[in-house]
Parts: sequence; structure tokens; C-alpha cells
Amino acid sequence: MNAADLMERKNVMRRAAYDARNAQEDKETLSSLAVAKLVELPEYQAAKTVLWYIDCRSELRTRQALPAAMADGKKIVVPYCTIDDQGANKLGLWWLERMDELAVGKWKILEPPQEHWNDPRKVVRPEELDLVIVPGVGFSRNGGRMGNGQGYYDRLLQQVRTTCPLIGLCFECQLFDDLVVGPHDVFMNRIVTDSAVYGDGQLTRN
Repeated sequence: MNAADLMERKNVMRRAAYDARNAQEDKETLSSLAVAKLVELPEYQAAKTVLWYIDCRSELRTRQALPAAMADGKKIVVPYCTIDDQGANKLGLWWLERMDELAVGKWKILEPPQEHWNDPRKVVRPEELDLVIVPGVGFSRNGGRMGNGQGYYDRLLQQVRTTCPLIGLCFECQLFDDLVVGPHDVFMNRIVTDSAVYGDGQLTRN
């Protein structure tokens, strides 16, 4: 399959995944079920520095879990959208200590205020992460992931340690048996949904 055909197939599947996620009912209850499974994972329990995403639009809800996560003795990190020195999309990483540190930013996503992004006490480097909770538009049960197409997480996941578990978090309705992935897509070590945990957590990334 050439690059143009792959992109077209991805776009069609991304639209189907958005529609499924948007139509999901009872998001709050199902999100709580998924998060409860996530925090019981042995790799989450063992992690000291964890990157959570902050939900936006129809994503599986995470923000209600952040206060308890911060109170659990872990270093909780959240991302924000920025650009690198070459102008490419990039996720900055911020050590979150209180929810009131966050403000509505780009695309109406909660993020740290831009004027504090370079605070050296708050900046976290990708290689410091012990576990990454990854959002997505669609996933497969074997760890495949389809994002929004902007490349933010693709670039970040290339920088984390190969020993850092990647946990895809989504509604069961976002799973596809025939998910379209490209040769450079990064696979998750586990997929956690409201219904199940998929994958044995073994680290097989190169």
C-alpha cells in the first residue's frame, strides 16, 4: 500500500473512530471503570513519575482522577501543546501539583499557563517518565494506536525510555480489529478500556 492509500484509509477509520467515541453514552461512569483498572496495573503501581493526559471533547475522562493520583505519592505530569525549535508540533511536560495550576489553553484544553512553561522546577524531560497514559482516537487490542494526526504523541513516544510502559486508555467502542497503522507508529504495551485490559504488559518496543 502506498503512502497516499494508507493516509486515505487512516482518515476514513479516524472518522469512524471519532463517531463511535462521540456517540458513546454514559462517559463518566465508563471512564471511572477504565481508570480504576488502570491504577491497579502493576506497572502503574510501580511507577514514580506518570504522564496523564487531561481529557478534552469526547475523550475518556481523566481529570476527575488527577487529585487522587497526586495524593498517591507519585509525581504526576501533564502535557501541553507547543512547538520545538524547528516549528514542529511537540508536547511539553509539566509537573502538576494542584489542579488550580491549570487554565484553559489551546483547543480549550486544560494546561499550565504559557508564561510558566519554562519554569525549571516544573519542566519534566521525557526520559524521566516511568509510565505514559496515552489517549487516542482508535486502538487495536494488540496495542496499535491511531491519534489525531497532528503528531504530538508520536514525537513524544519516540523520546521516552524503551523500558517505560505505554498504556492506551479508551472506551471499548474505540477498538478496531483492522486498525490502520503505519510503519513508524508506536505500539502500546497495554490497552485499558471500561470493559477489559488487553496485552500482557511485556515491553517489546525497539
